[in-house]
Amino acid sequence: MPNNKMVSRVENERFLVLERVYDMPRDQLFQLFKEPDHLKRWWSTDGWELPVCNMDFRPGGVWHYCMKCVDKNQEEYGMESWNKTIYKEIIEPEKIVYNDYFSDAEGNINESMPSPEVTMEFIDLGSQTKLVSRSKFDSADSLQAVLDMGLLEGIEQTWNNLDVLVERLKGIKL
Repeated sequence: MPNNKMVSRVENERFLVLERVYDMPRDQLFQLFKEPDHLKRWWSTDGWELPVCNMDFRPGGVWHYCMKCVDKNQEEYGMESWNKTIYKEIIEPEKIVYNDYFSDAEGNINESMPSPEVTMEFIDLGSQTKLVSRSKFDSADSLQAVLDMGLLEGIEQTWNNLDVLVERLKGIKL
């Protein structure tokens, strides 16, 4: 088993690149990104859940979701964070390209927050898959703003949750 820790780097001041290897074939890992029932099982940070997950997985489609803090020991307890993803390109099981936005419960985009274009690549390594996320921000300041908000820690927790699900699903046909 390779070291499957998330590796991150900033390129050209406004690109955030994240990589991690998962012990699951590419077509199966891709499924965990395209179906709400799967996403609800892993897309959240520690102490948070995904109570709302509405998805239209196609180019031009929207994924509108809410992450809610359910951990009474966190100061954010009860807080909700709404996001809206608009899919630009989907090449199954190789790539997903989307714009990522902060939003409200009605899906109205928060224009004052950074909104990167994200390309998720699923690289076939046989029985494993290398996931590469490349987020393009409109400026170095926008990238720094989300880094200051704890983006890396949040993604690492989320991708750790994905790894736990991958381990649980070993040998199960999706």
